[in-house]
Amino acid sequence: MHITIIRGLTAAALAVSTVPAMAQTMDHSSHGEQSQSMPMDHPAQDMNHADHMAAMNNDVAGAEAALTAYRTALTARDADAMTALFAKQSFVYENGKDEGTFTHYMEHHLGPELDAITSFTFGEPTIAVTRMGHMAYGRETYTYRIELADGRVIDREGVATSVLTHDADGWKIVQYHSSSRAPRSE
Repeated sequence: MHITIIRGLTAAALAVSTVPAMAQTMDHSSHGEQSQSMPMDHPAQDMNHADHMAAMNNDVAGAEAALTAYRTALTARDADAMTALFAKQSFVYENGKDEGTFTHYMEHHLGPELDAITSFTFGEPTIAVTRMGHMAYGRETYTYRIELADGRVIDREGVATSVLTHDADGWKIVQYHSSSRAPRSE
C-alpha cells in the first residue's frame, strides 16, 4: 500500500511538473497567436501580447467600413468598387445558391442585373461585427427597394452574414451569404 501511494504521488508530481514545460514550448502559430519574442505590428511597442490581441479584437471599425462600403457601392451600382472589397478567392451565396467567387457572381449574376436597375436603396440597416485576430464575421439586417427599367419594383427584407480577413491591403470579404424575402404583411 505504501508503494502504491508513493507511485501515485510520483505520477501526480510528474504530471504537474510537465504541464508548464509543455505549455511554454507549445507552438501557438497555428492558432493565429504570436510568441512574445516575435515582433508585433502595433504603435505601442511596450504592449504585451495579451493587450495587443485584446486591442486588435476590439477594433472592428475597418471590417464594418468594408461591409458598409459594399452596401454603398451596390446602391451606386459601382461594379469596380464592389469587386475591390472582395478577396480574389471569395465565396458568394445568395438565397440558397452558390454563386462562386465574387468575380463570377459579378460576371454571371449581379453585373447583368445592375444594368436593369434604375434605383437601389437600403432601409433600416443594422450591422454587427466580431473580430477574431486577422479575421472578422459580420451580421447584417436591412430592407431594400429596387426599381427596374421595365417599371417593376422589388421590396425585400434581407439578412447577410460575412467573413472578412485582414492583411497588408486592409479588410477583404472572403465569404458573403445573403438572403431575402418579401416583407410580411402586418
